Amino acid sequence: MKKIITTVLLIFTLAFATFAQDTIIVDKIVARVGDDIILQSDVEQQYIQMLTQRMVTDKNSKCDILENLLFHKLLVNQADIDSIYVTDDEVKGEVAMRIDMFVEQANGIHELENYLGKSIHDIKEGLIDMMKEQLRAQKVQMSLSEGIKITPSEVNEFYANLNKDSLPIVDETIELQVITLKPEITKEQEQYTIDKMKGWKKLIEDGDKHFETVALVYSNDESTAGNGGQLPFMARGELVPEYAAAAFKLKEGELSEIVKTDFGFHLIRLDERKGERVKTSHVLISPKTSPRARKTSKKRLDSVLAVIKIDSISFEKAALKFSDDDDTRKNGGLYFNPMTGSAQISISMLPKEISRKITKVEIGEVSEVIETRDELGNITYNIYKIKSRTKSHIASVSSDYQLIHNMALEKKKMEVLDNWIREKQKTTYISIDEKYQNCDFRTKGWVK
Repeated sequence: MKKIITTVLLIFTLAFATFAQDTIIVDKIVARVGDDIILQSDVEQQYIQMLTQRMVTDKNSKCDILENLLFHKLLVNQADIDSIYVTDDEVKGEVAMRIDMFVEQANGIHELENYLGKSIHDIKEGLIDMMKEQLRAQKVQMSLSEGIKITPSEVNEFYANLNKDSLPIVDETIELQVITLKPEITKEQEQYTIDKMKGWKKLIEDGDKHFETVALVYSNDESTAGNGGQLPFMARGELVPEYAAAAFKLKEGELSEIVKTDFGFHLIRLDERKGERVKTSHVLISPKTSPRARKTSKKRLDSVLAVIKIDSISFEKAALKFSDDDDTRKNGGLYFNPMTGSAQISISMLPKEISRKITKVEIGEVSEVIETRDELGNITYNIYKIKSRTKSHIASVSSDYQLIHNMALEKKKMEVLDNWIREKQKTTYISIDEKYQNCDFRTKGWVK
């Protein structure tokens, strides 16, 4: 079976964000799955989204969309049968992530509100039910593949049966070591930030501003800003010490003083406490460095690079002595891919400002000083050493076992999912409008 429903995790949300308000659709029911219905507008909205992103590939696109929706409803139907639900915190977190994505796509909150003709609050409210259904479906889909494993002999068999012309090309990968210097933030900059945040605190306490609005507009924590700054319930040990110490002293609804952590400065509100777990909201501001501090850091790292190049100190010892990055300094500067946990990193996955400057660096050599930005958008200065390099090549079991293993495992999971769909089609009431009954669905059995 072809890869099915890769858009399930985004069902409805992209269409919701980009569906033009002046588009008029004559609505009707085009399919039923159990007690759930699928409307023509559901199909058309996603089709319009695909058109805007130039994702429409053939005349079967609307049929593909309908099959995605049928599968989604089948999962929701199973969630009802199995009493699978999601928490309010899970839904709020997912909504916040979508809002952040929409705001970024629209180039700002006001632009998004103007485009949709709704306030941020109304946009969030409109997403809640969609996200709840989507997350329930996701949990069912994940449960279907839990525990599925694959043996080495199955991997070898899968590889042997592959069309060799369709084998993936493995990108060039490297092992990187890094030394990072972060420009110092002055006391004056810190005090300016604290004073500004104290002003927000007073406005919130006086009722002149809402905490959620301040978080949405000003917070540097992109993962929570769209959700009014709210974090899920967390235990003391899950929070950085300074944040936890302040949060656990608060009464519900109370605001903290300005709290400093390694991430910056926080204004914290305690929303709810259950025993030793707290739900908090925060505004995070990370002060920006001055041009003078940036110049000083770059000059200092140039000096470190110079002594490494004349072999006065090894790169590994220099990383331990000079680097400001605690994640890499103690292991000789070795950088691990945060997505995979592997030290092997595809050059194509690196930020462009890094990849274009280290492409010609040889194994064992050190790059020039490169300016980048950290996760909070702050400028840092880095030098990179290429520890090893694997050239681009056609994937094989001997050199890329994990890649082939993952491909074989994915195929096995899809076969399990395909079998599940076929069984559920037999026991679930499904009806499809005659307009779609001649569709070339990927999985047979939708039309009875």
